[in-house]
Amino acid sequence: MMPPSILGHLTFQFKTPDQPPLPPGAHFLNVPLGQEGERDTLLIVPEGLDTGKPVKLLVMFHGAGGSAEKVLPFFKEHAEKNGFLLMLPQSTYPTWDLTIGGNGPDLERLERALEKVNSHFDLDKNHFGFCGFSDGASYSLSIGLSNGETVSHVIALSGGFMNLYVPRGRPLVFIAHSPEDEQLPMDTSGLYHYHELKKAGYDVEFLEFHGRHVIHPHVVEKAIRFYLDRSLNRPQ
Repeated sequence: MMPPSILGHLTFQFKTPDQPPLPPGAHFLNVPLGQEGERDTLLIVPEGLDTGKPVKLLVMFHGAGGSAEKVLPFFKEHAEKNGFLLMLPQSTYPTWDLTIGGNGPDLERLERALEKVNSHFDLDKNHFGFCGFSDGASYSLSIGLSNGETVSHVIALSGGFMNLYVPRGRPLVFIAHSPEDEQLPMDTSGLYHYHELKKAGYDVEFLEFHGRHVIHPHVVEKAIRFYLDRSLNRPQ
């Protein structure tokens, strides 16, 4: 039998936490593989997070050559203001393994990080989102749609490709791209994926904005509103 990871499928399942919630602040989750202490996953726990009910989690994947620290400033304020967990994995190599040659250590590290977060927090099944920029957006689309029975929201900001072997579930999808993107042409990436997903029956929104291939705060704002305001109404 083919391992689920080959197809981009996670084995992660929601569970009841068996450890106390982590305190507010930034936490490295200590889930590296073969690079102890390097490129670890960062978790932001906002002040005043209400752990008396299931908590929202947004996973943000950085772009090629990026890091958690580079994308953190665009998302941290939203997590603190709106009271959701923000998890920032970091690719083992300069970009995500799926981009280089197929699912590998990044998917395994993601799995372990999600399990660790869930061991401390009861997670909201209706706001368990994947988000990414550039190569991270391609990763978010590919892994998010491959695990749509678990992932509720998939957000792709200026992404390139979408690699789906066996998609599962029907998460809500938000795609943003600019016609002035100098690295990944909108018509053959973001807009193309939008039309393909619409034809496949997904509930997908497309935002066309103007600007270069960088993270734009006003686009992040719209993506966060999509994540917070839309819900699949899955039973908790």
